[in-house]
Amino acid sequence: MTRIIPKAGDVPKRSLWQRIKDVALADVAVLVTGGVKAGLLEPLEELLLQADFGVPTTLALVAEVERLARRGAVRSDEDFREALRAEIERSLRDGQSDPALLRAPSAPTVILVVGVNGAGKTTFIGKLAHRLRGEGRRVLVGAGDTFRAGAVDQLRLWAERTGADFVEGVSQGDPASVAYDAIDAGVTRGVDTIIVDTAGRLHTSDSLMDELRKVGRVIAKRLPGAPHETLLVLDGTIGQNALQQAKTFTGAVPVTGLVVTKVDGTAKGGIVVAVHQALDVPVKFLGTGESASDLEPFDAAAFSRALLDA
Repeated sequence: MTRIIPKAGDVPKRSLWQRIKDVALADVAVLVTGGVKAGLLEPLEELLLQADFGVPTTLALVAEVERLARRGAVRSDEDFREALRAEIERSLRDGQSDPALLRAPSAPTVILVVGVNGAGKTTFIGKLAHRLRGEGRRVLVGAGDTFRAGAVDQLRLWAERTGADFVEGVSQGDPASVAYDAIDAGVTRGVDTIIVDTAGRLHTSDSLMDELRKVGRVIAKRLPGAPHETLLVLDGTIGQNALQQAKTFTGAVPVTGLVVTKVDGTAKGGIVVAVHQALDVPVKFLGTGESASDLEPFDAAAFSRALLDA
C-alpha cells in the first residue's frame, strides 16, 4: 500500500482532500444544481497547483470533475472524491506507465541510476539492492560517483548490508571507467543485476551531462543493449523544480523510469503525476522512508487513493 505520511516530529498538516472539501465542494454543488458562474472551480485549480500537479494536469482534472458534475454524476463528497481519484489514476496510466523493471533477455541486467545531489540516489540504490536480493537475485553495485566525499563509503556500506557485490574506482577517477569495470566484473562473476551509480550532477552543467552521456556509451560498448534501465531519481519535496530536472536529464540520456523519493514527508504528491504526464516516462518506485524496506513499486490506483486520503 502506498503511504504518503508525515515524518515523525512533523507538525500534522491538513490533507489535500480536507482542503478541497473546504473550498471546492460548494462550487461543485452549484454545478450539480445547474448554476454556472465564471471561474467556478478556480479554488480547486489553485489547490491542485499548490499540490504540484502542474498546469496541464490540473486543467484536465478540473475539466473532468466539471463534466461529471454537470452530468449529475457528482452528488456527494464521496462522488467528488472518487471522480477526482479516478481521473488522477487515469492520468498516471496514460502512455508509458508499466512500473515493472525492464530485464535483459539474458543476465546480467544493467540499471543506470542518475539524479542530482540530495535526491536520495545512493539510498535508493541500497534499497533496490535489498529488494532484488530478497527476490533471490545476485546483485553487483558499481560506485560511479567518484567525486562526492563519502559517496563510495556510503554505497559500500549498503552493499555490505544487502549482500551485494561491490566495485569502486579511484577517488576523482573517471566514472565511465568504473561503469566499465562494474560490468566487466558482473559478467565475470555471473551476477544477475548490475546497478551503476553516477555522480549527483548539477542539472544545469552541460559538461557533467556530457560526462553522463559518456557513461552510457561506455556501458553500451561493454555490453550491447545496456543499460537496460536508466532510472532518474527525483526528490518529491522540491515541487516543480523536479519537473525541470527531469526534462534536463531526459534531454541528455534515454531515461526509462522515474523514482520519486521522500514522498513520506510531503503533501505535494501531485509532482508524481505532473512529471509522468510531461515526460511520458513510467514511475517505477516511490521512496517512503529511511529503512531498507521503504521502497514501494509504483501502483497508480493505490497512489491516487493515498493522495486523497481524508
